[in-house]
Amino acid sequence: MNSVPTNPTSNAAAASGAAGAPATPAFSPLYQQIKALITQSLQSGEWKPGELIPSEVELANRFKVSQGTVRKAIDELAAENLVVRRQGKGTFVATHHEARAHFRFLRMVPDEGVPHYPENKIIDVRRVRAPADVARLIDLRSGDPVIFIKRVQSFDGVPTIVEELWLPGLIFKGLTAERLVEYKGPMYGLFESEFGTRMIRASEQIRAVGADEGAAQLLNIAPGAPLLCSERVSFTYGDKPVELRRGLYLTSHYHYQNELN
Repeated sequence: MNSVPTNPTSNAAAASGAAGAPATPAFSPLYQQIKALITQSLQSGEWKPGELIPSEVELANRFKVSQGTVRKAIDELAAENLVVRRQGKGTFVATHHEARAHFRFLRMVPDEGVPHYPENKIIDVRRVRAPADVARLIDLRSGDPVIFIKRVQSFDGVPTIVEELWLPGLIFKGLTAERLVEYKGPMYGLFESEFGTRMIRASEQIRAVGADEGAAQLLNIAPGAPLLCSERVSFTYGDKPVELRRGLYLTSHYHYQNELN
């Protein structure tokens, strides 16, 4: 187990500046500093997705703080879905391969029956230059390489979602249509295991639109039929945007469900 070269409490002392200077409001509680250090270890890959992290006692010894401080830090990380507590087993790095994670970013729920994962049909995968609006949203320069993906998702054989995705070309170099087709798990699981990129959170905008000719054909509906349109930017560690996803949702038999905390 690697040790931390500096005591995290030194951050609080640094906030007061030079001797005699007044304290600044930049101080953060000790548990937040421990949370940041644990997050750094997650980001660096010290503990891989699905792996058991050290116990609270081990982390308290490592960071030279109380076990209660570590517990409070881990409570927040668990609330943010970065780690998962398992009774009697310990705390594990969260992974998109877990069944519980499959529906965290997929919000389409049937009006009747049990939520289930859709079937995917890849329409297009290309390496292109980022349009200005796409580049701005995922923190690239206009013209930088991106991977463009278009797919249709169906529930019980009924086309329900049309999605277009843009991914930074440098991070997802080597992602091909063949790999997407042969991979049977959730797309975010593929990004996590093969490209070392885990989606942590997302920001989303939703509005109602009428189906254009292209969407109508893919969803087997009439042009102008009502659809739900979403634009989502997903972020990895360090609040770095790594995916832009634009989706059109047919809600004849499904609704978009969200939980507000």
